[in-house]
Amino acid sequence: MKTVGLFLVFLFSSLCAAEELSVAAASDLNFALQEIAKKYQQTTGNTLKLSFGSSGNFFAQIQNGAPFDLYFSADVDFPKKLESTGFAEPGTLYRYAVGKLALWVPNGSKLDLNRGIQVLLDPSIKRIAIANPKHAPYGRAAEAAMRKAGIYDKVSAKLVVGENISQAAQFVETGNADIGLVALSLVSALTMQGRGRYIAVPSDLYPALEQGAIVVRSSNKKSVARDFLQFLKKPEAQAIFRKYGFQSPDVK
Repeated sequence: MKTVGLFLVFLFSSLCAAEELSVAAASDLNFALQEIAKKYQQTTGNTLKLSFGSSGNFFAQIQNGAPFDLYFSADVDFPKKLESTGFAEPGTLYRYAVGKLALWVPNGSKLDLNRGIQVLLDPSIKRIAIANPKHAPYGRAAEAAMRKAGIYDKVSAKLVVGENISQAAQFVETGNADIGLVALSLVSALTMQGRGRYIAVPSDLYPALEQGAIVVRSSNKKSVARDFLQFLKKPEAQAIFRKYGFQSPDVK
């Protein structure tokens, strides 16, 4: 009986000690971060309350006092700005992954993705989905890729803009766009589910999507938040990022 009692005390103490971190994350992390969160909970008992959206919108919300503990952006510029203006905990900026663009079509599409980004010139295409370049790094990358390929002016009238990269992918999946320039991390997961086809966009067509995270200065769980950033450097977390098409950063 004493052994059972000690076990129950330990279990109760562990549950009481578990923390929940509130995380603002770029939409391209939807699948990868959910899987990492499960692994993190299994390992530590701590949980993540994940909110997905555009990096720019979360950037503004944190400046206005939104109660997040961690911020994961689809670029490093937004976290750097938060750090320089005092909204990030000093010394926590972490470049956790490098994202990639992909061309994405639903399964029924007859478009030949082997043509690469030039497929966007196909006359059968009426609508091309991208994320909003004003506050979504993937939207800026998509626009840059089309400009560098010399086709932006020819297709700009066909662009339909999603609030974030997840919505842009949804436009394609639901038939509201014929093709999309979206995050490889999203469409690789959707393709695994049999919901479409994709091809990666050559990385020399757009600036590197270096993605960064910070601990929010106003968080009252800074120690746990720092521990989670360290957890991301572990091989099991890095393997999940690679599974969804992210390039792993140099882990020091």
